Amino acid sequence: MKRLLFIIGICMAFTAAAQTLEECQRAAERNYPLIAQHDLIGRTTDLTVANIQKGWLPQLTATAQATYQSAVTAWPDEMKGLMQQMGVDMKGLAKDQYRVGLDLQQTVFDGGAISAQQQVAREQGAVQQAQLDVTLYQVHQRVNEMYFGLLLLEDQMRLNTDLQQQLAASEKKLTSMVKHGTAAQCDLNNVTAERLNVVQQRTVLESQHRVLQSMLGTFCGIEISHLTKPAAVDAVAGNNRPELRLIDSQLRLADAQDRALKASLLPRLGVFAQGFYGYPGYNMFKDMISRDWSWNGMVGARLTWNIGALYTHHNDKAKVQLQRETAQNQREVFLFNNRLEQMQQNEAIDRYSRLMAQDEEIITLREQVRKAAESKLSHGIIDVNDLVRDINSENAARVQQSIHEIEMLKQMYELKYTTNN
Repeated sequence: MKRLLFIIGICMAFTAAAQTLEECQRAAERNYPLIAQHDLIGRTTDLTVANIQKGWLPQLTATAQATYQSAVTAWPDEMKGLMQQMGVDMKGLAKDQYRVGLDLQQTVFDGGAISAQQQVAREQGAVQQAQLDVTLYQVHQRVNEMYFGLLLLEDQMRLNTDLQQQLAASEKKLTSMVKHGTAAQCDLNNVTAERLNVVQQRTVLESQHRVLQSMLGTFCGIEISHLTKPAAVDAVAGNNRPELRLIDSQLRLADAQDRALKASLLPRLGVFAQGFYGYPGYNMFKDMISRDWSWNGMVGARLTWNIGALYTHHNDKAKVQLQRETAQNQREVFLFNNRLEQMQQNEAIDRYSRLMAQDEEIITLREQVRKAAESKLSHGIIDVNDLVRDINSENAARVQQSIHEIEMLKQMYELKYTTNN
């Protein structure tokens, strides 16, 4: 009873550990180091947008200045003499001047420039995310190659086991016949050598299986113990490849850049406040009499319009339009090549389907020939070489059937990869 429960537990664990193609693809995406860039791009974009938003905050500038001038504002000599007669010492401004101050600027209206710059930053982040999605999507194709390669090796190992059993059965029968003198020892040796050759083939298949299983496990970041053969899938109309979403994001970026160019042509309105402590101040007459430092301040509004933006606006707009046309051309090229791939894959699926329709009949005929040869061997009316040839022919037919089935499934999922449907 304990032994039975142990066997059942092992079977359940084996079944639970079986991996499907979709599970391996999802695991490979999670395990691929590049996946971490999704979060990095998102955080970088958020920081960039937040920094642009700070353009609405007051801009405070601290300044400190010391100068020496070759000439300064002064009273005419006649006026200076007159003032001296009145008892006023008119020294004039000093050539060495100093000031320490603060300059505060506050944007009131920017023509939509900050909002446009934020949208450009968001669309640039979306383009980077879409480019990353394109790279990560290619992981699916690499998983497909290894997954179906493993399935093919597992089928070949199973057929190799069947072939060993058939040869072992013939070897056992010949051993009995040699003992009874109805078969030659060389016939037995021939079958034994053929069986050992098949055992060697099994060793090569197991080695290839271990290597590919280890590669797939490392790529997916999980332990691969058993694969589930996927079901056949039909082609679905449409195309949902990430490359198309990348092109869409590039077009949205071009639209955002267009809006930013329009915003650059509009005037800006802002208010400002300036204050400094130094010499001379705004009261020039007082500073010509007394050279004491003083506090000075100014507030106001300023309307600015960068006329120079008009010089390059036409060329900048043309560059954005070229980017848009380039993205549209990339879409046409991608769809053209993608349609060619779909045509090739559909033709391959149809070809393997036709081959598989004949495989079962070929196997049935080969099996009948092999059984007839074994019957003839029992009656001593067939050469052992013919028997070995018939056994190998049946096995080759079964191997071909397995290859056709796996290749057809692979082409179906390659078509699914090509359209992402």
